[in-house]
Amino acid sequence: MKTNKKKIINDPVFGFINIRSELVFDLIEHPYFQRLRRIKQLGLSCMVYPGANHTRFEHALGAVYLMRSAIAILKLKGQEITDEEADAVTIAILLHDIGHGPFSHALESTIVPGVPHERISILLMEELNRQFDGKLNLAIRIFTDQYHRHFLHQLVSSQLDMDRLDYLSRDSFFSGVSEGVISSERIIKMLNVRNDELVIEYKGIYSVENFLIARRLMYWQVYLHKTVLSAEYLLINVLTRARELVLQGSDLFATPVFKAFLTHEVTLDDFVFNRLVNGRPILDLFASLDDNDIIASIKEWQNHPDPVLSYLSNCIINRRLYKIKISKKPIPEQKVNLLKEKICSHFNVCDDQMHYFLIADTISNSAYNKASSEKINVLFKNNKISDIADASDINLSVFSETVRKYFICYPKELDIK
Repeated sequence: MKTNKKKIINDPVFGFINIRSELVFDLIEHPYFQRLRRIKQLGLSCMVYPGANHTRFEHALGAVYLMRSAIAILKLKGQEITDEEADAVTIAILLHDIGHGPFSHALESTIVPGVPHERISILLMEELNRQFDGKLNLAIRIFTDQYHRHFLHQLVSSQLDMDRLDYLSRDSFFSGVSEGVISSERIIKMLNVRNDELVIEYKGIYSVENFLIARRLMYWQVYLHKTVLSAEYLLINVLTRARELVLQGSDLFATPVFKAFLTHEVTLDDFVFNRLVNGRPILDLFASLDDNDIIASIKEWQNHPDPVLSYLSNCIINRRLYKIKISKKPIPEQKVNLLKEKICSHFNVCDDQMHYFLIADTISNSAYNKASSEKINVLFKNNKISDIADASDINLSVFSETVRKYFICYPKELDIK
């Protein structure tokens, strides 16, 4: 019996999403993509914003909706886009996050260091292409910007792509941070193409200005919120300590797929050549790893005899997050030394374990990169094209500047003025 693959999905952000392609439906049904249901879009942000439990699965479907809307608008304006190209660029945006691991940044810096999720996404797309008999060839070429029509790649990856339009709308919706609300529909209706470059018509300039302001505010209020930072750095320390103990010979509880990554120093070459780890191809192992593996393991580590691992794990599971202080200037050395003394006294830890209890780093944010090759170009009525920073009648230079801040994290038991 033939399955009806022309599905309609009810999305809380955009309403009804039509799946018009049987190939897109089959990719959504694939286990590689279904895994994204089990990976939160915003990691540990739900510790600050309780509603922020949406997943990368929902985000990818929302990006597909926006991509189909953008294609329809561009075709209405006379841009020739074949059905094959439309399906390919839709597949490219559908799979753009498929290489994300659980708690992406924490995992990339501890369990698979030096292996960026963008690279894994391409490798998984190539593996899917083999499984689907080459039907993803064009999608991969668009995704990697190897296709001669560059504007299609810009719809997938640029400073005004469908990825950003969805995650700003979606993250704002689920976090409840209204400052992140953007008019994605208006922006898409103002899209056009000139000289194979994506442009925004002048009538949409105010919507783009709002987009840049919203992006800046969402970074400081959600993505780089100080309590979210505290949680994410704690998670990094938990995974770092677990990996350290395993490499020292400790038999640490972990789900089988997670243990494969804990006990092996996986390299980029392992992914490229899809080498076997514990008898399974590394890509299949990675595509089985999700948030549940990490959280289930950390829950058990609360009872581990190692005091550092058990303390850090308890902090994550029971939301006993570190105190965090952010400053525009470097943290005074006197304050750092005072905290080190308190940590030594309270936790009785050696110098080589100090970094688990005292975290000092920097964060940076810029809403718009004027130096990027993928600028946001504005199309005027006289067909002149200008960068948004020059075309706007408000000063957008502040959004082009990288704002850097310093922070320090430490257990709340040691709180000092």
